[in-house]
Amino acid sequence: MDDLEELTTYLEPTEAVDSADPVVVALARDLAGSVADPAKKAQRLFDHVRENIRYDPFSPFFLMEHYRAGAVTARGGGYCVQKAVVLAALARAAGIPARLAFADIVNHLVRGRIVDIIGSNLFVFHGYAELRLGGRWVKLAPTFERSLCSQMGYPLVEFDGIHDAVQPPTDAAGRPFVEYVRHHGSFADVPLRMLLDAWAAAYGEGNLEAWRRALGG
Repeated sequence: MDDLEELTTYLEPTEAVDSADPVVVALARDLAGSVADPAKKAQRLFDHVRENIRYDPFSPFFLMEHYRAGAVTARGGGYCVQKAVVLAALARAAGIPARLAFADIVNHLVRGRIVDIIGSNLFVFHGYAELRLGGRWVKLAPTFERSLCSQMGYPLVEFDGIHDAVQPPTDAAGRPFVEYVRHHGSFADVPLRMLLDAWAAAYGEGNLEAWRRALGG
């Protein structure tokens, strides 16, 4: 696939990254329609998703419909993959090629119910977005909003329109924060079967089912 074909692929709507959804199109227009510079557009989109799509690790996760950008936007919350999907969809709607990337990470500062359920601070198939800006793919993780960072003691991820903006390895006090331990590549859409299989292998079918039951699934 040559570069032009690749970029065209990452501008098209997919099942989850539904950039043609009217909710997504209208929001992209409201946020970035008057902005000419793609980097400034991307900043506005990133800031909106980080702050206005609440991080919720207890969002439904087991069907493709749970990831559709229009639906996630409407409910106003989602976990890392769902927030990345919204950012990618908004970017495509605004004319910026975008894709999803996945990695296994260790969050050294995480605590609470999610750790009790999965029995680990290893988050398999953590998701973030990659936007094509300035001739390269820029990594963007709008996962944690400002209020959650303050509550949990996480460093806030900010995007300057140029450099990668993902969770850093340490916080302001030098404590270990996020460690990227394995990368799974980039995709035009959510590789749901691959994701669920990886979760089951990492956490066990029992823990995965407990997670689903906690969501009423």
